[in-house]
Amino acid sequence: MKNFYITSTLPYTNSDPHIGFALEIIQTDVIVRYHKLLGEKVFFNTGTDEHGLKIYRVALEAGFSPQEYVDRISEKFKNLKQLLNVDYTYFIRTTDQSHTEAAQEFWRRCNAAGDIYKKNYKIKYCVGCELEKTDSELVNVRCPLHPNLAIEEIEEENYFFRFSKYQKPLLKYYKDNPEFVLPFFRFKEIIKFVEDGLKDFSISRLKSKMPWGVPVPDDDEHSMFVWFDALVGYISALGWPSDMKKVESYWPGVQTAGKDNLRQQSAIWQAMLMSAGLPNSKQILIHGFVTAEGQKMSKSLGNVVDPYRVVEKYGTDVVRYYLLREIPSGEDGDFSEKKLEQRYQSDLANGLGNLVQRVLTLIESGLLGEINYLKKFEKPEIKEFILATEEKYRHNMEEFRLHEALGNVFELIGFANAYTNEHKPWELVKDNPDHFLEVMTNLTLLITTTSFWVYPFLPDTAEKVLKSFGLTLQDKIENFDHKKLIIKKGEPMFPRLK
Repeated sequence: MKNFYITSTLPYTNSDPHIGFALEIIQTDVIVRYHKLLGEKVFFNTGTDEHGLKIYRVALEAGFSPQEYVDRISEKFKNLKQLLNVDYTYFIRTTDQSHTEAAQEFWRRCNAAGDIYKKNYKIKYCVGCELEKTDSELVNVRCPLHPNLAIEEIEEENYFFRFSKYQKPLLKYYKDNPEFVLPFFRFKEIIKFVEDGLKDFSISRLKSKMPWGVPVPDDDEHSMFVWFDALVGYISALGWPSDMKKVESYWPGVQTAGKDNLRQQSAIWQAMLMSAGLPNSKQILIHGFVTAEGQKMSKSLGNVVDPYRVVEKYGTDVVRYYLLREIPSGEDGDFSEKKLEQRYQSDLANGLGNLVQRVLTLIESGLLGEINYLKKFEKPEIKEFILATEEKYRHNMEEFRLHEALGNVFELIGFANAYTNEHKPWELVKDNPDHFLEVMTNLTLLITTTSFWVYPFLPDTAEKVLKSFGLTLQDKIENFDHKKLIIKKGEPMFPRLK
């Protein structure tokens, strides 16, 4: 059995989850479920990034110790598993002792490679990004991502990582792996960034100024810079360095990340892996920002959409569907409840839900709730359409065009609805029972095929549809002949919104 490893980013615990990260973890879950359908053994990692100056300050302002604060916020991210129905394997916290030990060992290996040194420096620093900023990156002397936060000047002695050493090795790796970053326009951005030259960057802070971090090995005066420690979480989640058998069976893996993490994931982390003598990541899948009806959402600005509220109102699969269908996988997208309700009515209620309900009702009334699946009734043109659409679906899934793959699923649903309207099986049931059985067999094939394809996107919906035909995910209807399916029609899956 082939192993597959994928990790989301580890969201920063300075505030509650928002719909932007919900999109990322749902997209990751789609890839996970797709690979499971392919029969692969999947390890899906997510978790929380819990160190740094921003968290230290927010915790104290809220009247908590940093550990108390991150414990509370981390639990809300952990609970997204149930809220969004994401099938993660492991939830790492960067305050876990095992991760602390892994980050320190990673530091030692980079140091042994000659890539860590100490020097005095002075920088302009955005606490919101936890990153150094050049004058050219600022707008009106502020970070464009965190315009509500003043840029701070830091002057102290820190440890540095020799990022500049890895310009040529990174460019070679990019050349040798032309699909390393998807979508490709993001890959071109990072290639240009590296081609323009890399600067060594600070990887520690004085404990006297920032005590909330992983201790630097053999130096009690310094804590690790949050980015250095958090990135190690992608491999410490697998048990590195203590469980190398597990690490070697899964690593390298795929990472999903937002476009604001492009440099950290596809350049900084890759250089760190090279320094530590470890294989580079297999692939980086970049998604865009989610805006709120045209306005950029930001935890710092306090205008985020709460996924808990939206799921409570509409349901998990409906929210998953909207985010995955409406927002192109690698680009920015807009969250709008009005558009969500339009998608719900047109695609889910009138499209998929109506199709399933009509077919189940016809089998119940015309065939006494049973259909004897006979391959001789399968129409060649329908099989050809399914195979052609499946080829597009698989290609889009492999290329991280999840919104287009979901569109392929609804091509099949549209085809099935058109086929139903063309043949009018409600008229055939008495006048031409053989043709009625043929039409119902083909509709059963179309609906059950749709269920398997839609499963990565809408897992609850897919399982409900299959169950209504007496099937499970383990069944493959194309292998059936002379199999009796017992229909179990339930309530409509997508009732009209109130």
